[in-house]
Amino acid sequence: MASRKEGAGSAATSSSSTTGPAGKGKGKGGSGDSAVKQVQIDGLVVLKIIKHYQEEGQGTEVVQGVLLGLVVEDRLEITNCFPFPQHTEDDADFDEVQYQMEMMRSLRHVNIDHLHVGWYQSTYYGSFVTRALLDSQFSYQHAIEESVVLIYDPIKTAQGSLSLKAYRLTPKLMEVCKEKDFSPEALKKGNITFEHMFEEVPIVIKNSHLINVLMWELEKKSAVADKHELLSLASSNHLGKNLQLLMDRVDEMSQDIVKYNTYMRNTSKQQQQKHQYQQRRQQENMQRQSRGEPPLPEEDLSKLFKPPQPPARMDSLLIAGQINTYCQNIKEFTAQNLGKLFMAQALQEYNN
Repeated sequence: MASRKEGAGSAATSSSSTTGPAGKGKGKGGSGDSAVKQVQIDGLVVLKIIKHYQEEGQGTEVVQGVLLGLVVEDRLEITNCFPFPQHTEDDADFDEVQYQMEMMRSLRHVNIDHLHVGWYQSTYYGSFVTRALLDSQFSYQHAIEESVVLIYDPIKTAQGSLSLKAYRLTPKLMEVCKEKDFSPEALKKGNITFEHMFEEVPIVIKNSHLINVLMWELEKKSAVADKHELLSLASSNHLGKNLQLLMDRVDEMSQDIVKYNTYMRNTSKQQQQKHQYQQRRQQENMQRQSRGEPPLPEEDLSKLFKPPQPPARMDSLLIAGQINTYCQNIKEFTAQNLGKLFMAQALQEYNN
């Protein structure tokens, strides 16, 4: 019989970011190897996520919700979900945690899987590598070890292929987040790079045999859909939008590099000033000793020369990770377009 690992809590969220589970489960905070090797999602969950975005998602506004299911060995089975409600500033008395607890309690009463196993979020052109997502996933994963975040990209899905990916924080990043030390030395010691922040977990979408039979029957009865738009050679504005977002992130990275270079220059300048001060003190003590006077009392150099505050390197890592995501999206999109061009060229040569 499948074993169930329950995270006894739910997540409080706003329209822009989640704040993590309301209570802690049996997770160990992601130490060691990843606790989840595969994510199995019911087709009903996928349809609910898509329906949620179509009803409430607008432009850059993201939608979020709770994932429910169970854990079977190293496989996470997501069997149900429900959305976070949209509310305005006027709903100041709305208790999000209480709402989620009541939803999970109601699902339990009707014998539906109610164990909290993660959360989902939509994205705008793949713009999901943010500090808010990092903090939220850390809260989830620290409380419930098997937690994942599902990222749904409606724009890529509208082009003909479902874009749904599952991510977890790597064990190295979990350790750094526990210490809450994001200094350059701590990140270097933990060997944290933008490639070692998130790990993607393979996804398998599963339907019951009855649903598969129903879909087969519907496919036989329905007319052949016109799919010629999938072969269109026009790149529309998808490629241009990705390039624009990529340039914006590169500009932010350049600003962070300037800040870090300024910090390094100030640190080097302060080290020179400290060395010169020590030399002057040493020379003055030698002169006082030659006159038979006692040496000057030792002073705390850390009070005289306060080290400059290093810039936060985590933001730079997140920007680098987002740049990498944009590059992957552009690579996939251009590869598809090049395939269409080669196919069109071959057809044209055949017709001629």
